[in-house]
Amino acid sequence: MTILQLKYVIAIDEECSMRKAADRLYVSQPGLSSAIRDLESELGIQIFERVHNGVVTTAAGANFIAYARTAVEQFEKVEEKFLNAGGHKPTFSVSMQHYTVAVNAFIDTVKEYDLDEYQFSIKETQTSEVIEDIKTLKSEVGVIALSDFNKSTFKKIFADASLEFHELFTRNTYVYLRSDHPLADREELSLEELQDYPCMVFDQGDNTSFYYREEALATYDYKKVISTNERATSIELMLGLDGYAVGAAMLGDSLNSNEIKVVKLKEQENLTFGYITRKGSTLSEMGQTFVEKLERHKEETDK
Repeated sequence: MTILQLKYVIAIDEECSMRKAADRLYVSQPGLSSAIRDLESELGIQIFERVHNGVVTTAAGANFIAYARTAVEQFEKVEEKFLNAGGHKPTFSVSMQHYTVAVNAFIDTVKEYDLDEYQFSIKETQTSEVIEDIKTLKSEVGVIALSDFNKSTFKKIFADASLEFHELFTRNTYVYLRSDHPLADREELSLEELQDYPCMVFDQGDNTSFYYREEALATYDYKKVISTNERATSIELMLGLDGYAVGAAMLGDSLNSNEIKVVKLKEQENLTFGYITRKGSTLSEMGQTFVEKLERHKEETDK
């Protein structure tokens, strides 16, 4: 089995046709068919079923191709990083849930290195994508928060995906409100007092399980809920609809944060902040700096 054969099966699966895949790969159709037959013989499974208008992927083939995609992606990353290193720009990638503290740490990391050329990325996304990005090496570091409710579940998910969770700090639970919200003058609020106002939560896509929610108190039966996929939208909705969000009081320099007030929540559930990496991996110099900046911003939010 070779990387080339893996690229062949991926192309055929995407094109659903030997002829189209052969054209895309710039190989002959007989040569492509022969390579697939050899692979199927070696594996002892049928990857594709030939039909009158092309091919369809078998169940066994779909399972194999899922692994093949990961293998090809990682091979290409190794190839890019080491074989083409001569003219390669420095790279660093972070995936994160919706936390400003990670954005500020990323900004400080980029400023510290001040390189002439680089290819950096930061991705604010759903919990499952943070995990997948680290699992597939799309990002070096994943910033994530675990609640008391989902911590044990996620530690198992991390172990099954060969990931490690590195705990940084723990925060209590607060409510974010518009600074002139009708309840903003309270020193403490309960969820019952807030039930007539819409609660903002971050959308988790197909993973609708409470375990994937990045907010604390995920299992509470909120009367009104609005799901969003970005912090700026969530804040604008809070400002425009007298809404609120449950968080860890770490808005920092977020958009419109000067218009948001943080009030202690009566119902408490700790959020444990940390980062995930591939098991056994060693952080790059930039990765280590990023983690140090995360810890520093945590200290600033405690002041």
